[in-house]
Amino acid sequence: MHEKERQRIILSAVQDRPVVTVADLCSMTGASEATIRRDISTLHVQRRLRRVRGGAEAITPPQIVGLAGRPFAVNKTLRIAEKQAIARAGADLCEDGDSIIINGGTTTFQMVHPLTTRRLQVFTNSFPIAEHLLKHSKNTIMLSGGAIYREQNIILSPFDNDVTRNFYARRMFMGAHGLGPLGLMEADPLLVQAEHKLIGQADELVVLVDSSKFGQRSSLVLCPLDRITAVITDDGIPDNAAAMLEAADVNLIVVQAGVGREEEAVS
Repeated sequence: MHEKERQRIILSAVQDRPVVTVADLCSMTGASEATIRRDISTLHVQRRLRRVRGGAEAITPPQIVGLAGRPFAVNKTLRIAEKQAIARAGADLCEDGDSIIINGGTTTFQMVHPLTTRRLQVFTNSFPIAEHLLKHSKNTIMLSGGAIYREQNIILSPFDNDVTRNFYARRMFMGAHGLGPLGLMEADPLLVQAEHKLIGQADELVVLVDSSKFGQRSSLVLCPLDRITAVITDDGIPDNAAAMLEAADVNLIVVQAGVGREEEAVS
């Protein structure tokens, strides 16, 4: 990643939360600690942020604290081929006339391309998903209400009486921070709260995650494995993760990155 792009991400991150650690910034950019520390020093000298022990903070603290995790702009550049193949397999589960929920995320965002030829009722909390489908398809789109979190391009509401409770879906598609024996994991409490409401509005829950997510862990469990209907992932899934899903009676759909055909590995 180019220096200017790294520094743009760093400046964006410090505006989105009170303090950002060096480790967080390494994860967001894929750069080494030495490189991130050098960028922070440069931006500190330019008075564009304030260097603190172990990280950086904004000169003017943000009024709205952002969500934990990498920004949408960073995540969408990672494992693109895998995400596209996974998203195609997710879209193949949809039939014209279906009511579906698509949760915000960079893997679920890739569903917009195969869905442009469909006629669905789509509820989403993702601004870019809604925008793309409105411009390039004839699907009916409903957006959740709340505040837009710019870094993740997601709309979240802390209130129970939002429009989420008024939409029923046959199927919900979502990504996750991680997936393990305890179930789906997320990195931010506000995401967990909002996604709980969405999950409750769908008969089936289909999880779209690339194989790297089976190695990710978090302190926040969103839902147990037995709530998941199906998991769509790429062929890099570890054998122990596939066995875990089989033992939990979760339907596993494995796709090959760069190939438009998917293989149902476990039913």
